[in-house]
Amino acid sequence: MEQKIGSVEVICGSMFSGKTEEMIRRLRRAVIAKQKVIVFKPGIDTRYNASKVTSHAGLDFEAIPLENSMDLLKSISDEITVVGIDEAQFFDETIVSVIEKLANSGIRVIVTGLDMDFRGEPFGCMPELLARADKIDKLQAICMKCGGPANRTQRLVNGKPAHYNDPIVIVGASEMYEARCRAHHEVPKD
Repeated sequence: MEQKIGSVEVICGSMFSGKTEEMIRRLRRAVIAKQKVIVFKPGIDTRYNASKVTSHAGLDFEAIPLENSMDLLKSISDEITVVGIDEAQFFDETIVSVIEKLANSGIRVIVTGLDMDFRGEPFGCMPELLARADKIDKLQAICMKCGGPANRTQRLVNGKPAHYNDPIVIVGASEMYEARCRAHHEVPKD
């Protein structure tokens, strides 16, 4: 029997860079190739639809919301060949070992996540996933201030940049976040 070779593909970048859209594109191609696909998302992400991953552009794909990353393994059957995981930075720390287990068992794992939080600092499990990935695509958005390439997520509170000490995780979309370039990303510390 031939050994299946799995892989980990990480699609990262700021908000509005097209991470979920790119994952959905890859998943749809896998479906066309008659591969068995299953997709997961963190239960905390209910922005568009609780049972779908949805891009800001409106593309979507059926997904299973999870509260605990270990629950993901319970949903994997023998015929699954491709696993999508959206917004990995919101999962608990065991998501990395779960992803490694899947890839080591011959599954292609496609993961999206914010590589940096609103402060511009590494976000959750993403640094470790990036280190372990077989393939990385870092996408850029468009800076909402200057129109240049943006690689940071600006959180806004009442139209002003969020303070450094504000909570790291607040799920939202364009009403409270913007893509910004390095020059226009602001995080007041005073």
